[in-house]
Amino acid sequence: MPGILTQAAIDDPALRAAYTHCRRSVRRDDPVEYSIMQLMPPALRPACWAMWAAFSAADDAADAQGDTNAGRAARLLAWTSALESELAAGHSDDPVRRALIDTMWRWRLDPADLQLSFSTLDGDTRGRSLQTWHDWSAWVGDSNLSWAAQSMTLLARAGVPVPLWLRRKDAYQRYLDGLYLTDTLTDLAHDLARDDLSLPAEILDRFPHAADHLRRRHWSPAVRDLVTHLTEQARRWLNQPGLTGALHPGPAEMLRTATRLFHARLDAVQAAGPALLSRPAVPSALLRWRILAPARTRAAVAWRLTPLIPPPPAQNYAPAFPVPRQVRSPHALQPPPAHPSGTRPPAIPADRMPRHVAVIMDGNGRWATRRGLSRHEGHRIGADIATREIIYGAAEIGLSHLSLYAFSTENWKRDTQEIAYLFETLREQLREDIVTSDPLGIRLRWAGRTDGLPEDLVEELLQAELATRHRTGLTLTVCVNYGGRAELTQAAAQLARTVTTGDLHPDRMTEDDLARHLPWPDTPDVDLLWRTGGERRISNFLLWQAAYAELHFTDDHWPDVDRRDLWQALTEYSTRQRRHGAVPASARTTDGCLIDNSAAH
Repeated sequence: MPGILTQAAIDDPALRAAYTHCRRSVRRDDPVEYSIMQLMPPALRPACWAMWAAFSAADDAADAQGDTNAGRAARLLAWTSALESELAAGHSDDPVRRALIDTMWRWRLDPADLQLSFSTLDGDTRGRSLQTWHDWSAWVGDSNLSWAAQSMTLLARAGVPVPLWLRRKDAYQRYLDGLYLTDTLTDLAHDLARDDLSLPAEILDRFPHAADHLRRRHWSPAVRDLVTHLTEQARRWLNQPGLTGALHPGPAEMLRTATRLFHARLDAVQAAGPALLSRPAVPSALLRWRILAPARTRAAVAWRLTPLIPPPPAQNYAPAFPVPRQVRSPHALQPPPAHPSGTRPPAIPADRMPRHVAVIMDGNGRWATRRGLSRHEGHRIGADIATREIIYGAAEIGLSHLSLYAFSTENWKRDTQEIAYLFETLREQLREDIVTSDPLGIRLRWAGRTDGLPEDLVEELLQAELATRHRTGLTLTVCVNYGGRAELTQAAAQLARTVTTGDLHPDRMTEDDLARHLPWPDTPDVDLLWRTGGERRISNFLLWQAAYAELHFTDDHWPDVDRRDLWQALTEYSTRQRRHGAVPASARTTDGCLIDNSAAH
């Protein structure tokens, strides 16, 4: 592949030595992961070595044995702070950071992805409490998803887009859980030496005394049963059918090979028995060779037939994103442009502010028809003016979560031209507003189904999620092709699968179990649901999340509203007494008895 970056094509001897250092460290410390990286195109392997070596170096700083939590946090801070300043300068004397900086600049990667993983490592140094598998999965994702995301970005930069991993992100997250759980079992002896048992309390509680026996390195029946259960669970998570179906042959081969290698590691865990508590469980070199030799041949053929795009010449390097790039605190975010009238947001006490406001943006078409305009024009003005205004108003007043009903599963009944125009308007907003909203710290999420949506729109939505996931300001959930009943049906199906696999007993199922299977389980319940356009119904919107929402209906059509209308809704909300079925204090006598028998909701 002439003209494309390979390790040998790096002219700077010091930089070439830095990449060689990363390669050797990855090959020595993580031979399985190194073998998978060797299935990447040769042009991308140095970048993979650099990124993995950097994450490993930061992890080593955070896990230094014999040090205090404060000492480990200080070591990690020193390493990441040096990276930040060096990334801005474009140079480092540390070989790992030097190779990483070249990779970030050369391939235009976002430093915020690194910061997300480093922030998680920092949290680890301060102690973590993993109560449920959901907590554990979120921790795994924050720790490891950045590397996977950067690898996918590398492929896309080289001309090999991998759209399916975004579209099936739930399956990929579960697959990632399987990889990490396998790592945990394989390296159990190493983790126990650091007194680090990174398993959720809910699984340890199912095997009484297993945690204590593990810490004492005692291979008891409880430990044996726990390891057997976790091994079977890791196998289930690794088996995600359909992940390779629409992939380019190169990434598909990498995924299949990784699955075979990690199943081999689980075989080694099962065969290790008590030795698992004293040394890592690794498959034999012969077995690894039998898996990897044919995979290398197939991957080489796939990449040989794929034209790759070389990175820009060294003299044209420029970071694609501002650096240094610390994750901003909410206090460091920039305010949105002021309202043209100069009106400022009302001062609402913090304990009276809703955390989550959901809006049904109704009346675009009727607004346009009454003015002799096409319905398309109503959607355009509603998006360009009203939607932007409401987002600005939410950010300005400090709202944490805002959900907008952009397109429902019932809206497919509309004229096809109107639907096409609505989707194009949404695309434009994603391309323009999300990129420029970084100073506001807006994090975008999408809720809805992929069925029927144009593929490019799905990719735009998912790429916007990925690009903004590190931001710390307003969380904006755009509901496109969304239906509340469909969402609950999907959550129930996922919950049924956990029962079928034995991960949950039906008699112990709670509301929280179902809520954890909703698309964004960390989103708080809706406090205030506002609908414009004069209608008085919630139209299948956020049925679970809005169970106790205060309802606010206004007659103005969506294109006529601005941030002042949102602030008015918030002000009215702040005066309401929310009781959630309880009896207010004013309804009790001084001796605690009820004045009457009515229950207020």
